[in-house]
Amino acid sequence: MSRKRMLGHKIRRLRRDQALTQAQLAQRLGISTSYLNLIESNQRAVTVEILLKIGSIFGVELSSFAEDEGERLVSGLTEVFGDPLFTQSGRAGTSLGRQDLIDLSMQSPAAAEAVISMYRAYSEARETLRLMAEGHSLPDGPVRSASPFDEINEWAQSREHYFAELEAAAEEIWQAGAIEEGDPLRGLTRYLEQELSLRVKVMPVDVMGMVRRRHDRHGRRILLSEMLPLSSRTFQLAVQIALLRYRPLLDELVARTGLSGPDAGTLGRIFFANYLAGAVMMPYDRFWRAATALRYDVELLQSRFSASFEQVCVRLTTLQRQGAKGVPFVLIRGDKAGNVSKRLGGAHTAFARQGGACPRWNLYDAFRAPGRILVQVSELPDGMRWFSIARLVSKPGLGYRTPGKTFALALACDVAHAASIVYADGINFRSDEAVVPIGLHCRLCERLECDQRAFPPLNHRIVVDENLRGPNTYLFEPRMP
Repeated sequence: MSRKRMLGHKIRRLRRDQALTQAQLAQRLGISTSYLNLIESNQRAVTVEILLKIGSIFGVELSSFAEDEGERLVSGLTEVFGDPLFTQSGRAGTSLGRQDLIDLSMQSPAAAEAVISMYRAYSEARETLRLMAEGHSLPDGPVRSASPFDEINEWAQSREHYFAELEAAAEEIWQAGAIEEGDPLRGLTRYLEQELSLRVKVMPVDVMGMVRRRHDRHGRRILLSEMLPLSSRTFQLAVQIALLRYRPLLDELVARTGLSGPDAGTLGRIFFANYLAGAVMMPYDRFWRAATALRYDVELLQSRFSASFEQVCVRLTTLQRQGAKGVPFVLIRGDKAGNVSKRLGGAHTAFARQGGACPRWNLYDAFRAPGRILVQVSELPDGMRWFSIARLVSKPGLGYRTPGKTFALALACDVAHAASIVYADGINFRSDEAVVPIGLHCRLCERLECDQRAFPPLNHRIVVDENLRGPNTYLFEPRMP
């Protein structure tokens, strides 16, 4: 059976999102409930006729069924089973090939999600124990196994990082505030005054301190730090409008994530408020048309929408509306120490979630080339090729004694979409010489000849020869059976 036709988990999700029982959906499809149950459990393939009916019932395009989340799960499982936890006495304790991981992600996506979540909780606990063993003091109270923000981000990523309700809310704000293209800040200020009876005031840094935005309820004011650039001031006003006017909608979306806990509600509202703010600054239809017409030239989009480089890149990851889709980008933001502080878009998670990403990827070259946009064609060990751009971005500080933060930001996509992107012009994608071989991270990378390797790969025995020096201080035997 074709892998793309085993779509039971997607059909089950669509049905549950519409609060339909299997019997109700089966009746609409003209099939038996037992047959639908077999389809949803991936024990029967979906026929073209049933697929057409499903597209009509749920109002989705058939192309969306081809964009499976299996790659996201496979990449997460690759990270899990590449851990030394699954080696015993230097030999592989659990030998799972890529096809095994594909089978698990396709046949039991919920189980695959559970394995990935459990592993990440284990990794957090292991890191905590390591810090304790090294004599580091830890804060009092329970140790969190995983950040609610990371969990919400993972949930959003599994839904292609697109939310129609928030896009509609952004259009409402534009109409109510009579916002004009090229000057959204003035329109949002007017919206706050007329709709919410709030004044906007820019305050000096010696008054605001580390605070960038503050809602002064008693004074009926929104206070912004003078250190914020215009694009950040616009964004912060839009966030505040989202939190005040659309709180019920934000809470509804948080509830859909299924996450609970003291922080999940607040962090979830912030996450979705940030999404809504980006949609206000760059309304979907206008932004999508401009992005495709300008061939995703980020700097031109910055000027047209009065946004920052990072704001534009984040917005590009959300262009997943049926009938008006953009390039499916993945965004990664990392710091000088290699920590990944932002990760958005795309179902494929080929790039490391945390520190330890491949040093051959152009994300880290950006630190050596401030102000430049770097381009790269890269190939992962599984043969998948990516096209990416990378640039340094900065966050404002508080003056000389408190400088701002600097990050490297990369925007990547499958090379199949590269022809749509201006930065790919002039690159010969048919030539292997243009391709840089990279890996997920060293312990999972099979490229034994890499001279940038920081750690030996798993399942390869280290050979140390004092009379022979290769690209690393150690050599490797072939993969063990």
